[in-house]
Amino acid sequence: MRTLWLCWALWALPLSGPAAAVTEEQILGSLLQQLRLREVPVLDESDAEELAAPARVRAQYVALLRRSHGGRSRGKRFSQNFREVAGRFLASEASRRLLVFSMERRLPPNSELVQAVLRLFQEPLPEAALRSHELLSPHSDRARVTVQWLQARDDGSNRTFLIDSRLVSVRESGWRAFDVTEAVNFWQQLSRPREPLLLQVSVQREHVGPLTSSAHELVRFASQGPPGGRQGEPQLELHTLDLGEFGAQGNCDPEAPVTEGTRCCRQETYIDLQGMKWAEHWVLEPPGFLAYECVGACQQPPEALSVKWPFLGPRQCVASETTSLPMIVSVKEGGRPRPQVVSLPNMRVQKCSCASDGAPVPRKLEP
Repeated sequence: MRTLWLCWALWALPLSGPAAAVTEEQILGSLLQQLRLREVPVLDESDAEELAAPARVRAQYVALLRRSHGGRSRGKRFSQNFREVAGRFLASEASRRLLVFSMERRLPPNSELVQAVLRLFQEPLPEAALRSHELLSPHSDRARVTVQWLQARDDGSNRTFLIDSRLVSVRESGWRAFDVTEAVNFWQQLSRPREPLLLQVSVQREHVGPLTSSAHELVRFASQGPPGGRQGEPQLELHTLDLGEFGAQGNCDPEAPVTEGTRCCRQETYIDLQGMKWAEHWVLEPPGFLAYECVGACQQPPEALSVKWPFLGPRQCVASETTSLPMIVSVKEGGRPRPQVVSLPNMRVQKCSCASDGAPVPRKLEP
């Protein structure tokens, strides 16, 4: 059996970035470039606390998040372990409720979280309430449902971060799905497995103004299922990838140290934006993100191939696919803070590959 090496042209598949994880300086530089600023703006705490992102800004941010999640889970949809966790609502304001999920031992060891989906059951609206609403607001029957991750800080204060948002109709009922992958990622980074996952669910007007609809007051989600069943109980679906079985997907084993003999793989690296002084009062969303980095060694081509293609150089573990990082930042216009969505390119590593000085991977084929 003979072995053939096929070298792709240098221009065929350009690589997206370096092997190392993104640095604080790269994040700051990219953010300043996107906003066309020369230096970090001076904002105080009151600017950030009183600033509320309008619906269009939240919708734009969530759309970019969903696009990122779709790319990350592509190709893994049929190789997932699935777990369902029941949650409970705590009493809160009429339009804002706190949802609690006990997460202890819910995520299996040596696994990667691919996607987390929150499912809420929207209760049907009584006919009398629907007729009354149609008389008052005949042209608007939609409300915006927003899901936020609630972080309980050590000093006793709380902060929420936008996770997902979508429009629902008061005329419909049934299960509503929200992508809360980022929330579970944030919870994991706290390294407090006994603490629950806290999600804040808010129902708000679609538009703000004196003649806006009151549809948001009619949206109700079931807090628990009917007696003897779980039909309406809030559910959290956890889709994970077993790295022991599917390690060939390119992710490093989190329980195995990286050594000189480790094959090229993608290693989890969390970037804590809250811990960066320059981001304080400026970066509103997200609190951090999983960037990943490419580590490990690559098999080198035979000596005969190196002589034939001397300009290729040794193969190295590099990022071959990346995605952007959406952010909501506070910018000042006319002396007043205003939220704005920016997207920083090549911040999250999606896939690692072996390449020679920027050239794609030589493929080894055995006929």
